[in-house]
Amino acid sequence: MAPSIVKRYVIAFGKYKFAGFAVFALAVGVSGLLGLEEPPPPSYNASGVMSLNQEPVTVSETGPTIQEQGLQALNREFLIDDQVAEQISQQVGIPPKKVKSAQLKTPRGDGPKLYKFSYVDSTPERAEEVVQLLMESAVEKSLRLNTSRLDVLIAALNERIPEVEADLREAEDRLVQFDRIEGAALILGRDGVLVNNIRGAENQQEQLERQIEEVTTQMQSLEARLGLTVDEAYTSSALSRDPIVNNLRGQIHQIESQQALLRQTLRPDHPEVVELRRQLSGLERLLENRAREVIGGDGVGTPLYDSRRIRVQSSLDPARQEMANQLVELQRQRETLVQNLARSEQVENELRVEYQNLPNLELERERLSQVVAIHKSLFNQLQARLIDAESARTETVSNLSIAQDPQVQEQREEAANIFMLVLIGGGAGLAAGAVLIFGLSALEGRFYTMEEVQGALEGRDLTVLGTIPHIESLDPFEENPFPLLRSPHSPYLEYYERVRSNLQRLEGTPPRIVLVTSFAAEEGKSLTAYNLAIAAARSGKRTLLVEADVRSPSRADVLKLALDPQRLTEPLRHYDSLNQNAHLVPDVPNFYVVPSPGPQRNVPAIIESSELRQLLIQARARFDLVVVDSPALSRCDDTLALEPFTDGLLLVARPGVTQGGLLNEYAEMLEEAEERVRVLGAVVNGAEITVEIPYEEPEEASTAPEWEYEAALYDSLDDAYVNDAYIEHPETAETRTPPRRRS
Repeated sequence: MAPSIVKRYVIAFGKYKFAGFAVFALAVGVSGLLGLEEPPPPSYNASGVMSLNQEPVTVSETGPTIQEQGLQALNREFLIDDQVAEQISQQVGIPPKKVKSAQLKTPRGDGPKLYKFSYVDSTPERAEEVVQLLMESAVEKSLRLNTSRLDVLIAALNERIPEVEADLREAEDRLVQFDRIEGAALILGRDGVLVNNIRGAENQQEQLERQIEEVTTQMQSLEARLGLTVDEAYTSSALSRDPIVNNLRGQIHQIESQQALLRQTLRPDHPEVVELRRQLSGLERLLENRAREVIGGDGVGTPLYDSRRIRVQSSLDPARQEMANQLVELQRQRETLVQNLARSEQVENELRVEYQNLPNLELERERLSQVVAIHKSLFNQLQARLIDAESARTETVSNLSIAQDPQVQEQREEAANIFMLVLIGGGAGLAAGAVLIFGLSALEGRFYTMEEVQGALEGRDLTVLGTIPHIESLDPFEENPFPLLRSPHSPYLEYYERVRSNLQRLEGTPPRIVLVTSFAAEEGKSLTAYNLAIAAARSGKRTLLVEADVRSPSRADVLKLALDPQRLTEPLRHYDSLNQNAHLVPDVPNFYVVPSPGPQRNVPAIIESSELRQLLIQARARFDLVVVDSPALSRCDDTLALEPFTDGLLLVARPGVTQGGLLNEYAEMLEEAEERVRVLGAVVNGAEITVEIPYEEPEEASTAPEWEYEAALYDSLDDAYVNDAYIEHPETAETRTPPRRRS
């Protein structure tokens, strides 16, 4: 079997072969005209050779590097740029575009390092001059490139060196500042002085602690002998030495003695007793105020502000007063020793911190020294690079030199071979014609092969229930062939039988009423409906075909049925009774047809009528399979109006007729319908399948009168109706009574 693309091309070639032949003829004609043209006048090709210069002897390291970089830039874009083309065009008098057409062949691989310039012109002198100017320009550009790169390097070094020098000076200043601040500590740490100072501080602290313990022991001994604390001893000593306190204490003692004598003879409210009490109160206030002055208001004398306690504490004898003074002196010594111990501990801590930070200081100084060394090394390198680049500047030469002066050769083109031109043009014309045929077929948007139709249907999730070959009409004199499979031995019958059996094997309840439609006209939906019904009838199924396409004429005349002329004027009456309008087909047993009353104008009234709906309800009850032929989806919405009264749609597609846009549009419409439309599947009609047609002897036509077929029809329908007489329809819930048998 040929591939699908070959089939498509063969079909497209049959339709658009004249366009392809036209393109082929045009290509052959143009190539023939080109072959008849006269050869052009001679041209002159000038070529010159340039070689690479050997590396010069230099004392600098930058010079060879610059020479190598300049060698990498020697290409056509650099040597023949717009500026060079403009300069040469002004000298020679030709357009710059013509100068840029010159060719440059650069060395490749391990071959000789030669650069070859070539230029073609109509005059030999101008060709030679252009090549000479190109080579001279190449030498100058190479030298200028090397020199400019060195100038850029020198300028960059001169700009960079001051920055590096400033960084070096800054790093050196930081190192000097560090040595100025932390240098002494580093020297002391390296010489061991810090360790000796720490040990000296520890020894001093031990001595101070022993002295503090001795003083504390003496203070405890004196406190035990005096019965006073240090603060109390200080207060008592101060008060005892103050003459004013002693005088006030004596006056208070004298008044108290007088009070004791007067209380024996006088009452407490006696004026003299009251006066003594007032004087005593005044002296006590004076004593308290004086004690504050001597001891201090916020000092240790605060708890002695009671006059009685002040008198007791201020009455020390000389010996006890001496001991109190010693205790106060010991307290002062102890405080001094404690302060010295705290200062020694602080000094020790500072020395220990300094000793602990000594490694960090050494690391910091080493880091600063390294920074200085790095900046200094970079500064020295830049200085050396600058001196080397300036030396290379004086030694720079061009990478190229002229090895061979331009030589001119004459070139003549031979006359074109007309036979080869026509042959090449013919091949190009064949290819262009094929492309044109494919393009025209693609613009149609049609599927040309059954593989394309099947792929499009499966891409829309439509099950392909069968592929039916193109049916050839056996009557060569028939103007509008409608090849029905009336012969029981037709080789096409098995393809429709396969479609019928696939319908019965669908998931769920097998469909009883199948609505046959297509995406567009001329896809063979009516032929498929008829032959599918015939195949079902041949298999022993009681089958009814309903022509519901009331916009087109009936095809039932092909079956040689006697149709009622009044169906065209009274279409609703035509669908009113199944008994009167279902015609038995003479040549096919079990096959009945309800012809279409079309074409009609008021189609919606007929499609949505109760008569047509009741006819389908009756047909569901009396027949094994009902095939309904409906209009194409792109023509009208009659199919969608009929679908709710059937078990689903059977879509018919045909190669060469079905358009991809229509298929995708209506397949998507059926998927997105608000009320779910059941699509049973699809059939590919008119496929390019080879079928062997056996030779058959022509059968004698039946001579039975037409009224016998009509009588057989009514008898068959009446028998079926009587057998199914009591049927309650699920929609109408009506109980029908069997009609009377017609005589």
